[in-house]
Amino acid sequence: MGKRLLTVGLIQMSTVEDPAANLNKGLWLVKAAARKGAEIVCLPELFRTTYFPQSADAAGQRRSETIPGESTRAFSELARGSGVVVIVPLYERAPDGRLFNSAAVLDADGRLLKAYRKVHIPHDPLFYEQNYFRPGDRGFLVYRTRFASFGVLICFDQWFPEAARACALRGAEIIFYPTAIGDIAGKRPAEGDWRDAWMTIQRSHAIANSVHVAAANRVGRERALRFWGTSFVSDPFGNVLKQASRGGEETLIATVDLSHNDRVREGWGFMRNRRPECYRGLLLRGGKG
Repeated sequence: MGKRLLTVGLIQMSTVEDPAANLNKGLWLVKAAARKGAEIVCLPELFRTTYFPQSADAAGQRRSETIPGESTRAFSELARGSGVVVIVPLYERAPDGRLFNSAAVLDADGRLLKAYRKVHIPHDPLFYEQNYFRPGDRGFLVYRTRFASFGVLICFDQWFPEAARACALRGAEIIFYPTAIGDIAGKRPAEGDWRDAWMTIQRSHAIANSVHVAAANRVGRERALRFWGTSFVSDPFGNVLKQASRGGEETLIATVDLSHNDRVREGWGFMRNRRPECYRGLLLRGGKG
């Protein structure tokens, strides 16, 4: 089996209060990643804004935009000019006024594909996302682009094995996770290191589904939160191929071999030995909370 090489770029960036400045910065960084050979580039969650859901008052609704809109027009031109696929996470305002935490995808010819809308919406202190976003209504999408087939899952989606499995079953070769996650400044979580758990769960999705995983996180201090960066790419057996720094802005460029998915899948038989008829209980809304 021959190699299927794919070069991905993950944009690990900080943001400021000015959406126009964040847009221009994102465009510059994606263009630079394309010049370095990236074929698919992923920006972090809500890249045009600071992380406004720290407040419960929903004042950030004014920051929403349409898809298509200003950001997707700009990235469509960039994608077409540079021949690169771009994942652009945005605060989407739908035509009927509903608001979503979304990711627009531009193929390498500039075509705007159907945006993914974040399915799992957290609601915790400093992460009051249910005050801002409706749960996604489009299910889990797989994008068949010029360079690869991939899924996009956004931040809190990272913790749900069902989401990764759904993308893998639909043919994703790599799952991108645009993210805005970090620590509460000055607080040590009682349960342990959140960052370690965050990396471990995504590496586990790679293993369980025999796919590559790529997580692009924001970085920097924003009010009470310190985003930890550490964007990374994992192979289909959970090995971290490349990892960005914890504290600084960085564009991570990594070349992966997608044919490795098939070798792992065939060798370990995770998909071949599934028992879907035994999984009916997964459809029940059990547990607490």
